Amino acid sequence: MELSAFGQLACEIIGGLGLFLLGMKNMSEGMQAVAGSSLRRMIGTVTDNRILATLVGAVVTSVVQSSSITTVMVVGFVNSGVMQLGQAIGVIMGANIGTTITGWILVLKIGKYGLPLLGAAAFVYLFSKGDRWRYWAMAVMGVGMVFFGLELMKDACAIIKENPAFEQWFQKFQADSYTGVLKCALAGCLLTTLVQSSSATLAITISLAYQGVISFETAAALVLGENIGTTITAILASLGATTNARRAAYFHVIFNMIGVFWITLIFPWYIELIQWIIQSDVNQAVIEVGQTTYPHTKPAIAATHSIFNVTNTLLFLPFLPMFVTLLNRIVPGREFKEQPRLTDLDIRILETPLLAIEQSRKEIEKMGSGCSKMLDWLGQLLLQDDPDKTLADKLKRREQVLDSMQDEVSEFVTNLISGNVPHSVADEARRQLRLADEYESVSDYIANLDKFDRKLRRDGHRFTEEQRKALSELNQHISEYLAAINETFAQENRFVLTETEPMSKRIRAEIKQLRRKHLDDLSHGTIAPPVSVAYLAALNAYARVRDHSENIAEVISGDK
Repeated sequence: MELSAFGQLACEIIGGLGLFLLGMKNMSEGMQAVAGSSLRRMIGTVTDNRILATLVGAVVTSVVQSSSITTVMVVGFVNSGVMQLGQAIGVIMGANIGTTITGWILVLKIGKYGLPLLGAAAFVYLFSKGDRWRYWAMAVMGVGMVFFGLELMKDACAIIKENPAFEQWFQKFQADSYTGVLKCALAGCLLTTLVQSSSATLAITISLAYQGVISFETAAALVLGENIGTTITAILASLGATTNARRAAYFHVIFNMIGVFWITLIFPWYIELIQWIIQSDVNQAVIEVGQTTYPHTKPAIAATHSIFNVTNTLLFLPFLPMFVTLLNRIVPGREFKEQPRLTDLDIRILETPLLAIEQSRKEIEKMGSGCSKMLDWLGQLLLQDDPDKTLADKLKRREQVLDSMQDEVSEFVTNLISGNVPHSVADEARRQLRLADEYESVSDYIANLDKFDRKLRRDGHRFTEEQRKALSELNQHISEYLAAINETFAQENRFVLTETEPMSKRIRAEIKQLRRKHLDDLSHGTIAPPVSVAYLAALNAYARVRDHSENIAEVISGDK
């Protein structure tokens, strides 16, 4: 009999927990897809203003419904150099506040509607053609799974009350003394570390308290421990990361451990405060459908979680600069270069596809900027009687850097689209692969143009003064054309073809005119053959730069 009761308990707890976790995942992914562009803009607004950074962390976590996702994302941003340590600390504190929204969602009395909500949303998800409707449906399906999973766990916890052996084991965890509070907090920490989700352990805690298996005080102590357990995700994400990324992860641990330490010192008074705030007796039993339950524990647990994290954040906010200094001492910088990669891309950000695709987009913007700089340097080298070797080497190195950047962007984007991503992200990823290839091709032809000039000089020749002037003007026009395209890419301007087509046509006509004039000059026999060959090759290379730039404009406009 006892074995069958244990088997039923295990099956219902595991089934309910699995459904709950799947629901949280679907809800998070659906909300990310729906609110992705807003999240991108929000992350971009994070500055050194600690209050703004905290608010961004709270809002983003409320949307994605996971502090783990937010902290891993922050570690990735810090690792890639996109976010400074001070900014990251603010976002992490905000994430701790945002994650408490889960508790208030679970307070809603819609548990019995979880299954019909899941079913209705499933029909929308299966038969809707629009992506936006599908992702809204996915988020609602997630909500349905969360509540249905919670109902299953609550029913499973009722089995514990019916079995004296089970209930006696749970009675070992009582937060009736300081040692008991610490023991419960440790249990909450270990459970969260095990399942890698503070939301899941919060759901289990609420289920146990709702059925009266554990007291509200015990549940509150468990919730405090869950705050420490959730930091393991950031620690794992920081393994192998840069010094600043590890500092951000360690701050998450320090922040929660100090918070839990001071709240346990005043635990009895804190519990009294919570009961006073919710204005109800949490230990008051209610008979529902023949079962004795403790429904007031749900808002009390949610309030315990929220008030603790909000208070802890308010206490830490004034001392942020001091913590940055402390972290710099605890985790000293390394003497060697920590960022062997050329891009700021980080695989940790792949967990959030809509933010990951924005990161790769920024790297492609850098590739475009690099090509523009190469054209500027080339224009200077063409007119110099004695070429600046440092500048020439710089141009050559930049072409090699862009080759490597294309490889890194392609690897990152390919890994991104190999997962389950929204159609909009997949389409943008394909465009980015094409753009990276086009920009790399532009850099190749610019490098070739410099090689033609250097080879001529080594062989004792030079372009004629007239040719140098013509090539310099052509270089300037193409540089302006590429800069205009880069600007429209940064602004996501789909009218790029309309705005840049006149420039493209003028450059094409200019190249044709220069080629025709050169062939006419050849009839006079005044140009040395090596110079003639190099000049025609240079015109062809500029034509290819124009062609690839036009391809970039077409991709930006959505024509290719």
